[in-house]
Amino acid sequence: MKAVFMTTPGNPEVLQLKTAPEPTIQTPTQILIKIKAAGINPIDTKLRRRGTFYPDQMPAILGCDGAGIVEAVGAEVTKFKPGDEVYYCWGGLGLNATGNYAEYAVIEEISVAPKPRSLSFAEAAAAPLVLITAWEALFDRGRLEAGQNVLIHAGAGGVGHVALQLAKLKGANVSTTVSTPDKERLVRQLGADYPILYKKNDFVQAIHDWTEGNGVDLAFDTVGGPTFFDTFAAVAPYGDIVTLLQPDTAKGNLKEARKRNLRIGLELMLTPILQDIQAGLAHQADILRQCSEWFDAGQLKIHLSQTYPLEEAVAAHRSIESGSMMGKVAFVNRF
Repeated sequence: MKAVFMTTPGNPEVLQLKTAPEPTIQTPTQILIKIKAAGINPIDTKLRRRGTFYPDQMPAILGCDGAGIVEAVGAEVTKFKPGDEVYYCWGGLGLNATGNYAEYAVIEEISVAPKPRSLSFAEAAAAPLVLITAWEALFDRGRLEAGQNVLIHAGAGGVGHVALQLAKLKGANVSTTVSTPDKERLVRQLGADYPILYKKNDFVQAIHDWTEGNGVDLAFDTVGGPTFFDTFAAVAPYGDIVTLLQPDTAKGNLKEARKRNLRIGLELMLTPILQDIQAGLAHQADILRQCSEWFDAGQLKIHLSQTYPLEEAVAAHRSIESGSMMGKVAFVNRF
């Protein structure tokens, strides 16, 4: 099969299209999938730059997200059969015989969900990681409830644009930060109640204006750095803040969070994959099944900005690292 390999940590040019053996089913609960499209996420570019979680297993195939057609199933697989269209988030972290920048993948049944019928393979492949991340951050870590006010940073980004939709489906009131009028238009179309152009307006003051001085019940930080610490002042006392990034105390301190008695949540959707937590993997597949129903009911959308053929992996990574992309990017497999 054709696959894009990361040969060593470095710039995008370390990604090379090569021929590799087709993976085969090794356990009775695995599924062989013909990959039709693969999602591209910031975690891919970070692993490419600094190295994978398994540095002794190079070269590596990146790509956590995939969508495709079931080619074969193990003897104990009960939920899928050849010909089924599926999507999933698994692999791509550097472990041998995993990764979705390729023609085929072998995935455990527990991590796979039926592809939304209303989405193309590219749209479906762009969805899993961001859906799971947003769901876990808002609902599992942040305990978001109907009627609450939530601030989502970078609402036009990959995670942000699905997070605001999930929050609206929960019945929350959503404010989100964006950098440009084009991004403001996108988040309004997706249901945001109160977009904030943060380059023109202080988002903390804007939140206090929106909430009559109370602050939001939950803030979801997808940016990190100083933004994480600055956001404390926008959260109501006894509220929640959830971040995707590791807090860097060189860029702020927890004084304001402590004064407000905030509950701080750390979200890493890769934990069940890295630690082989079966209950976590099953929960993530359940999230994808529920979101699949919402996609097909027209209640949820994925904003796919651009697609690339697999052989243009270098250009795709450069695009992601430019930081200007709205929504998601995906590979479409033409082999």
